[in-house]
Amino acid sequence: MRWVICAVAMLALTPSAFAQDFDALRGSETVGRATYTKWSGFYFGGQMGYSGGSASFSNATSGLLAYSLRGLTLEALDDPSAIPILGNANANIAGFGGFVGYNTQWEDLVLGLEANYTHSPFSLVASNSTFVDRIYAVGSALVSVTEQGTGSMEITDYGSLRARAGWVLGGNFMPYGFAGFAMGRGSYSVTSLVFGQQSSPPSPATPSLPCTPSPGTCLDYSFANATSGNSVPLYGFSVGGGVDVQLTSNIFLRGEYEYIQFAPVAGITAAISSARVGAGLKF
Repeated sequence: MRWVICAVAMLALTPSAFAQDFDALRGSETVGRATYTKWSGFYFGGQMGYSGGSASFSNATSGLLAYSLRGLTLEALDDPSAIPILGNANANIAGFGGFVGYNTQWEDLVLGLEANYTHSPFSLVASNSTFVDRIYAVGSALVSVTEQGTGSMEITDYGSLRARAGWVLGGNFMPYGFAGFAMGRGSYSVTSLVFGQQSSPPSPATPSLPCTPSPGTCLDYSFANATSGNSVPLYGFSVGGGVDVQLTSNIFLRGEYEYIQFAPVAGITAAISSARVGAGLKF
């Protein structure tokens, strides 16, 4: 009889302990849903940075020289206008601007669209090396060719319309990447000069260069040409990335890098790399 009473007492005292053990095995403890810093909505801000501009002028004079030499058999046979006589140009300068955009957010994923503008006037002047006295045989004649040129481009301001994708990390950080369409405004100037001699042999002699009216038949030639444009629209693409950091629910700081490549204009291909810091206000 005593053992029955003891067994009943143990069952009466221990059910809560067993229940706790079973609850732990079932994983019945609830975990709250994760919360993320809010980035959705409209925003705008200002920025400043430092940019490096570059331009390739290697194809800038080919069209001018081809037009100047269009009447010569030399151009049709040997294409001397295709020889690059201008090199590259580089410049670095500080700039400032602003941005405005809109974000949508799905938990820790942020997608948005942003317009970005920078005023950063570049002056890019091509290096040049005169192409001197190459001699071509054109039929029974000899033709010497010397080519010279100059080139410059100024880019006053530029911007991009970009699609952004960001990822909300712990705390108030949102790293992001972007890609989009770039626009700019610039002016350019390119000049070319080609000159030389053509020597034809008096029968039965052979031609020689340089020459005078005797012993051969000599022709001196010289053609200058130029092209320019002011406030010309520039188009291209933009890619880059950065990080936004919230200071308060409405104020954030930014650091980013952007690369812009413009399509060729008058044979000049320009690109800009920029590092920026900024601050913005979001709603």
